[in-house]
Amino acid sequence: MNTVDEILDYAIDQEQQAADFYASVAARAEKAGMKKMLLEFAEEEKRHKERLLAAKTGERKLTPEKEVLDLKISDYLVEVDASGNISYQDALIFAMKRERAAFQLYRDMAEKVQDTHLKQVFLGLAKEEAKHKLFFETEYEERVLMHN
Repeated sequence: MNTVDEILDYAIDQEQQAADFYASVAARAEKAGMKKMLLEFAEEEKRHKERLLAAKTGERKLTPEKEVLDLKISDYLVEVDASGNISYQDALIFAMKRERAAFQLYRDMAEKVQDTHLKQVFLGLAKEEAKHKLFFETEYEERVLMHN
């Protein structure tokens, strides 16, 4: 990936894959609360895709916010398989790791681009992915760690 368009195309594809992942896991979820949460994240990833598509046409509205707390829970968990009938705990682990990877992707992309406004778009998306990760980590801490 050398050009800004290639970087944006890659990021757009990653957001679509994330939306598809959350929708797929939601379709297999047994609990209504889990299904609803995953569908909400699928929609959020679609909004990220739309922001990236807008950035590709020159629109640069997304800017970074304040720093987001990182509980680092996902740093210490093993990888899980998201295929088949996934448990709530495994869905949270997989989502944390996916959001962490997305955060790192956008942070790295921000370092590669020269355009100041586009850099701000990527940093803004990185912060949003960090917020998603924090949500999943908090959920994991409250629902899994507190009960074990």
